[in-house]
Amino acid sequence: QVRLVESGVGTVQAGGSLRLSCAGSGRTFSSYAMGWFRQAPGKEREFVAAIRCNSGSSYYADSVKGRFTISRDNAKNTVYLQMNSLKPEDTAVYYCAAETTGWESSREDAYAYWGQGTQVTVSS
Repeated sequence: QVRLVESGVGTVQAGGSLRLSCAGSGRTFSSYAMGWFRQAPGKEREFVAAIRCNSGSSYYADSVKGRFTISRDNAKNTVYLQMNSLKPEDTAVYYCAAETTGWESSREDAYAYWGQGTQVTVSS
């Protein structure tokens, strides 16, 4: 069992930056691929970014490419999402998730463990 806890709740103005963190429990964190997803009000949850277990590869949704950066520190069992040039349409609850094969994926059903979510609000 893996427990994931996101942090970095915040409200920021459009054009600003915010960094989300996701701390994972367990000794096998470094073997998991990690992903970030988000769900805006009235919309389905969507993929944002993912990173392979060894940080060798990362993958982004087109809507955030060039603005968001996913990274991880396996020594701290933590994955990050640096969000720059934020837009009001980035407002959502952001979730981190763990994928146990180690290979990054944009598919929700590839992820076995999920955090509780953290709210990000971008004001115009």
